[in-house]
Amino acid sequence: MRHGLANRKLGRTSSHRNALFRNQLASIIDKERIITTLPKAKELRPQIERLITLGKNDSVHNRRQVERVVPDDHLIAKLFETLGPRFTERPGGYTRIIKLGSRRGDAAEMAILEFIGYEPKIEEAPAEEKAGGKKAAAPKKEESEEAEAAAEEKPKKKKEKKTAAPKKAAGAKKPAKSAAPKKKARTPGTKRGQ
Repeated sequence: MRHGLANRKLGRTSSHRNALFRNQLASIIDKERIITTLPKAKELRPQIERLITLGKNDSVHNRRQVERVVPDDHLIAKLFETLGPRFTERPGGYTRIIKLGSRRGDAAEMAILEFIGYEPKIEEAPAEEKAGGKKAAAPKKEESEEAEAAAEEKPKKKKEKKTAAPKKAAGAKKPAKSAAPKKKARTPGTKRGQ
């Protein structure tokens, strides 16, 4: 009987489940947003919120507590220097779960687990290309010239291979086998004997 067992097993052994959550915790600290299945997101939410609460108070003990779960020094530094101070005024509820719907392959319910106040990084490269259209056109010409030069080199290599092959054949002459008479190709719709 499952009396008093609160957490989901997710169809995994305990060691596999722990490894899964450690990897996902590392990913959410690094990227600040992950896409996963809804049950995994619901299980992961209390764990990441516990780590953020530890990250609000920077002490050796708290760092060691976090290091038990996330053994990457870069991620621990980010947790205590960036994420913890961001949520000092907030008394919990550091993450949100956004439902995405079912996955195409197996119809599993998908969700986004992200920090409150997460803003995706907007790339400014397309805006620069529009503003400096003349500048962007010049590198394209250079790229096309490089591609043409590479295309010219490739046929040269092939020609070299073709010239090398007859030399091998000329060096080692083998007796020619007598060719067997070729069979007539039958036309479609005819019987074999005719």
